[in-house]
Amino acid sequence: MKKMLLLQWLLVWGIALLVLESEAKFGEKSEAGARRRRCLNGNPPRRVKKRHRKMQTLDLGWGGEGCRGLYPRLSCCSKTDSPGLHMDPKVFSVTNNTECAKLLEEIRCAYCSPHAQNLFHPPERTETSERQLVIPTLCKDYCKEFYYTCRGHIPGLLQTTAEEFCFYHVTRDSGLCFPDFPRKQVRGPASNYLDQMEEYDKVEEISSRKHRHNCYGIQEIVRGLRQPVGAMHCGDGSHRLFILEKEGYVKILSPEGDLIKEPFLDIHKVVQSGIKGGDERGLLGLAFHPNYKKNGKLYVSYTTNQERWASGPHDHILRVVEYTVSRKNPSQVDIRTERVFLEVAELHRKHLGGQHLFGPDGFLYIFLGDGMITIDDMEEMDGLSDFTGSVLRLDVDTNVCSAPYSIPRNNPHFNSTNQPPEIFAHGLHNPGRCAVDRHSKDTNMNLTILCSDSSTKNRSSSRILQIIKGKDYESELSLLDFKPLSSGPMVGGFIYRGCQSERLYGNYVFGDRYGNFVTLHQNSVTKQWQEKPFCLGNGPSCRGSFTGHLLGFGEDELGEVYILSSSKSMTQSHSGKLYKIIDPKRPLVPEECKRPVLPAQPLASECSRHCRNGHCTPTGKCCCNQGWEGEFCRIAKCEPPCRHGGVCVRPNKCLCKKGHLGPQCEQVDRNIRRVARAGILDQIIDVTSYLLDLTSYIV
Repeated sequence: MKKMLLLQWLLVWGIALLVLESEAKFGEKSEAGARRRRCLNGNPPRRVKKRHRKMQTLDLGWGGEGCRGLYPRLSCCSKTDSPGLHMDPKVFSVTNNTECAKLLEEIRCAYCSPHAQNLFHPPERTETSERQLVIPTLCKDYCKEFYYTCRGHIPGLLQTTAEEFCFYHVTRDSGLCFPDFPRKQVRGPASNYLDQMEEYDKVEEISSRKHRHNCYGIQEIVRGLRQPVGAMHCGDGSHRLFILEKEGYVKILSPEGDLIKEPFLDIHKVVQSGIKGGDERGLLGLAFHPNYKKNGKLYVSYTTNQERWASGPHDHILRVVEYTVSRKNPSQVDIRTERVFLEVAELHRKHLGGQHLFGPDGFLYIFLGDGMITIDDMEEMDGLSDFTGSVLRLDVDTNVCSAPYSIPRNNPHFNSTNQPPEIFAHGLHNPGRCAVDRHSKDTNMNLTILCSDSSTKNRSSSRILQIIKGKDYESELSLLDFKPLSSGPMVGGFIYRGCQSERLYGNYVFGDRYGNFVTLHQNSVTKQWQEKPFCLGNGPSCRGSFTGHLLGFGEDELGEVYILSSSKSMTQSHSGKLYKIIDPKRPLVPEECKRPVLPAQPLASECSRHCRNGHCTPTGKCCCNQGWEGEFCRIAKCEPPCRHGGVCVRPNKCLCKKGHLGPQCEQVDRNIRRVARAGILDQIIDVTSYLLDLTSYIV
């Protein structure tokens, strides 16, 4: 009996302990739930009514109810609450229809989150609670997206870097972070947005999956290049890629991916290049004429120190030269066709610019840096640097043989006496590369030309300029100002107009020297450019990192964009590589994007066939060299003209008739006359002898 009572007593106490333990666990769970689901004022969130659960999209003008659509079960916003009561006007002042404004509307809804108290008062951030009252704790990728999208619209963001900003606004552990609702559109390079906040074990898997779908890969095309600075096509249908090497070579990459051993252009003997950090001298630019397939014209810019420029206060000159491709070999330039197009004296080896390109309007645009020249320098150089820090616009399609170009009549300084008429815009400092959008013009038929440049006030920062006619960028607002992502200078790229990647279409891709890439996309409604980070990798999951120094970008005939890089070590001269940007969603070139590859044809224009003693203009006129004339320069000129029936066969060289001498056949050949008189005398003697013999015979 005593044993039975003891067993009953132990059983009761065991049940009591289980009940107490379960209550304790329930209490802990309830307390954890209370900590997890609390509004800013400490109250638990309210349940959303069924009629509001269908509102899954954000209504920008509906206050709390629009935000309640993002939290379909629980919300901290009642019908009359406004999520903007606690907003800082410095941050939430963007009201235009931009991507930044949309992100700010999302962040406004953080006050309606059932986790608002933890989003604005995370346990690990009690020391920065005041800062968190403005912006909630953000997820890491969302923070970077917000920074890059809004720093051009919110002045306070321009005073810090992305790393510094996200250090204060990103959760330090795997706790709650905003956005804590499923987003239909993922804009960032990676994502750790949670479909359900309770499923923390799926965070890494979701992040990895979305990371792969929102970045781009790179494919190595060729290696072993020497300081490649640019790559472009000639537009003749051959799909060849022409790669510029800083030392003075232009090489051809065939459509099959083979690098042709013989250079397309070799001018390394006249190019003055530098390999030290910051020395920008060398082969700077290449542009093919829009009608290259018929006229074979190309324009090259480089630095040199030759001939009449060999002495003086300057360090070098920047020269733009016109060449013509060989009539016999379409893969080689005829060096003899060199025509100096433009020369600018420069004192220093930085801020040179030197790139040039043809716009859809057919004019040649040349971008020149300020060369770090001061006013005293310009006075010392006696006005030889009037073009520095300017964008020049020239018309190369001229029939005037005495001048290599003409001035477009709509240039802003066409009739000016204060500014050179070639200048289209000025105020540039260190243009790092420029690109023209061949598919876009505004209502005034202005082109979209984007350039990376150093800032006016602080040259350690960078800016993106949209080149517009007549603008002075010393005082003109830039398209985008920002601190560089690293200590390296910005390198401008291209506006993607390829066919392979639909989501990259229309984006301006650029980066800095250390491989931090950014894109700009123009809003179709507001026409404003929005900045976003550009995720780039080289593995199947796009998680690889870009190595080496970014030297430039390239574009092929299909509009696909390439990246040029080199080793960080200056001693490795053949470490340059060419990469192609690949969209993982469409790794293979779709059938609709493929174009037939045409064989490169020799130059076969009428002018190139017949003009032997002159040069052809881009429009096909044969301009004669000195001493030649006629339609195709086949008639030599002799000054003064040949006399006594002589024929001019070479400049100032007459072919005289028999009996005349001299440059113009003005002299009589007396030796020939003596021979002639001697012959006549002999004939007279012979006749006389014959007559004497005949007389004696008769007698």
